[in-house]
Amino acid sequence: MAPDKLRRIDETKLEISEDYKPGMRVNGIIYVDDILEKELENQSIEQVANVATLPGIIGASLAMPDIHTGYGFAIGGVAAFDLKDGIISPGGVGYDINCGVRLLRSNLKREEVLPRIKDLVGVIYNEIPSGVGSKGKIRLGPDDERKLLLKGARWAVEQGFGDVSDLERTESGGCIEGADPSLISNKAFERGRAQQGTLGSGNHFLEIQYVDEIYDEKAANSLGLFKDQITVMIHTGSRGFGHQVCTDFLEVMEQAVGKYRIELPDKELACAPFNSPEAQDYLAAMRAAANYAWANRQCIMHWTKEAFLRIFIATPKALGMSLIYDVAHNIAKIEEHTVNEKKMKLIVHRKGATRAFPPGHLELPEIYRPIGQPVLIPGDMGRASFVLLGTEKAMKETFGSTCHGAGRVMSRHQAIRQAKGRAIWREMEDKGIIVRSAGRETLAEEMSEAYKDISNVVDVVHNAGISKKVARLRPLGVIKG
Repeated sequence: MAPDKLRRIDETKLEISEDYKPGMRVNGIIYVDDILEKELENQSIEQVANVATLPGIIGASLAMPDIHTGYGFAIGGVAAFDLKDGIISPGGVGYDINCGVRLLRSNLKREEVLPRIKDLVGVIYNEIPSGVGSKGKIRLGPDDERKLLLKGARWAVEQGFGDVSDLERTESGGCIEGADPSLISNKAFERGRAQQGTLGSGNHFLEIQYVDEIYDEKAANSLGLFKDQITVMIHTGSRGFGHQVCTDFLEVMEQAVGKYRIELPDKELACAPFNSPEAQDYLAAMRAAANYAWANRQCIMHWTKEAFLRIFIATPKALGMSLIYDVAHNIAKIEEHTVNEKKMKLIVHRKGATRAFPPGHLELPEIYRPIGQPVLIPGDMGRASFVLLGTEKAMKETFGSTCHGAGRVMSRHQAIRQAKGRAIWREMEDKGIIVRSAGRETLAEEMSEAYKDISNVVDVVHNAGISKKVARLRPLGVIKG
């Protein structure tokens, strides 16, 4: 890229000039500091510019500091489109629809859990299936699966997996309205039938952590967090079901591009006008997959609590395990935003990006309206994760969005090559972290060196003011997909 086409706006932002390539309708903005700028891939910069060419894009094509190359959109990408002239693109949501993060708090302290951490990790690993094609304890009949797709986490609570209070602390109440199971292919139904309540593979995990640093005492108190406290983070999505929904609708969108004469710089950006039947069908199917994911995380949380109760032989009240929040980071949602001092309804695509709504926002649960939305940012399994809060500045600059994780710097194949001859599980154990996974290659793919340093990523969004740090969590035990 020519140096004059990539300009530093301030210490946390780079701008891709609108004249970088023909067809760009808006600028691109990438949230990176000098440290992370060195890790920017040319291809992901290109993808941010490509998204800027899409019809009806509003503001700018945005990317968060965990940016890396994805399918169509860069992972870490955020783009909002006008409902009248804009589009919907499955590449702006990703294959793992509503991949997201859920954080639980407890009354336990680090010193109480350390002597039992191996047992605890072993029990959870046995209770919650993980790995490619893993099958869960829930067997869904066709009628159950349709209900689940309409109700999301509400369905799980109705089946006895958790409490109604969990729904209040889940983005969208754990269910997005407008899902239509009749649009789902038989293949997607088949893939989803046995995978409810499973972690899956890749970067999905369940992590037992402790709070090792608090940056904002008042906010931490509001979230029920304290120093040395045990927390649990669950990171997974819609499994093979969501992947199949994306695959099915990419074919539909590829046809729609020709039908509606949409010119694209990259066929992976296949899309359709928002008001077209193709786009509306995808939106309804995507919502069904999002609901599948919320139910999935709800079920996994329930079995995690049961494992803790079994190991620590405590009453639920004494254990004090409860949900702090659950956020989606691969989704497209209709939201109201202020653009040029005018309120507009937009379809906001977040692919590897998290909502970061400010204090007072009506979509937040009442308990969090005074402080803003909890933002949950997982790092790699050897370093740390962070809890932040959404801000007013995010609402103005990024359509209420922030980063979603550390972001890869190595492909999975590169990581496997680099880890050859190493025992990653032993290296982790030497650091005091107990790891269980479905295979050695999974650990190689997910080793710390394969990712950007999460502290650098979080510092960028904190310094940019699009979310603010509350607490840092360190891993003690990890179950990998």
